[in-house]
Amino acid sequence: MNKNHSTESSLKAKDYYDSNDADNFYFHIWGGEDIHVGLYKEDDDSISDASRRTVEKMAAKIRHFPAGSKALDLGSGYGGSARHLARENGYHVQCLNISQVQNERNRELNLKQGLAVLVEVTDGSFEDIPFSENAFDLVWSQDALLHSGNRKRVFEEVDRVLRPGGEFIFTDPMQRFGTNPEILQPVLERIHLNSMGSIDDYESYAQELGWSVVEVDEMTPHLIEHYSRVLKELEQREASLHEHCSEDYMQKMKAGLAHWINAGKMDALSWGILRFQKKPENGTQH
Repeated sequence: MNKNHSTESSLKAKDYYDSNDADNFYFHIWGGEDIHVGLYKEDDDSISDASRRTVEKMAAKIRHFPAGSKALDLGSGYGGSARHLARENGYHVQCLNISQVQNERNRELNLKQGLAVLVEVTDGSFEDIPFSENAFDLVWSQDALLHSGNRKRVFEEVDRVLRPGGEFIFTDPMQRFGTNPEILQPVLERIHLNSMGSIDDYESYAQELGWSVVEVDEMTPHLIEHYSRVLKELEQREASLHEHCSEDYMQKMKAGLAHWINAGKMDALSWGILRFQKKPENGTQH
C-alpha cells in the first residue's frame, strides 16, 4: 500500500459528499442507489430507471468473467453498481469510496439486500488504492474520476491492481478536447477543479500503460439530458425538499446544474462509456 496521496480536489469532494445536504440530495433526487448519469429513452423515464440503464449497458459490454471473479468499483457512491455486478454476475465486488457517509449507506443497503458477503466497502481514495497488485479482474467506475486532481495517477493505480488481461470500464463527465476554457470555467469553479479529463487524455494514459482501447462509446446528449432532468426534478420538488436540504444548497445546486447544461449545449463537454484492457500475459488482446 502506498502512502496517502489524495489530492486537494479529492479531499474537497469528500467534504462535499459527506455533508448532510449532499447526502440527502443525491439519495433522494439523483437516483437513490445509482448517483451517476443515466440513459434516457422516454420523456417520462425516471432518473433512477435511467441511471440503472447505464449500469446495465456497461455490464453488458464487459467481457464474460466467471462468477467469483473480483471487481473493484472506484468512487462507488451508494453501491448500486456493485450490487448489480454481485447479484447478476456473481462477482465479489470491492467498493472504494472517499465519502464515509455514502459508504455507511452502502453497507446498510448491502445488508438489507443480502449481498454483504459479495460486496465489501472500503473508505479510501482511488489515487492511492489500498489493495495489492494484480488483485482484480475488473475495475469499474462511474462519473467519479473527474474529482481527482491527478487522473493519470488513478490510471497507474488501476494498472497496478488489475490482473493481466483485466478490464477497466468507466464513465466520466469530460471536457471536449480543445474547448474554450471560458465556457468551462463556471463548471470547474462549481466542482473546485482546474480542468477535467477528456477522451484524448484517457486514451493517452491507457496507451502509455500498454493497454488496448477496446471501445469508446460516446453518448454526450445523455449527459445534457440527465442534468436537465435533475434540475427539473429539483424545481418540481423544491418545497418538499426543505426537510432534507438547506435553501442555500438547493439554490447553488440549481445554478450549478444550469452551468453543466449550458456547457453541454455549447459542445464543451463529452460523456460516454470507455473500456480498456490491460495487456494479457500472452500478449493477445481483444
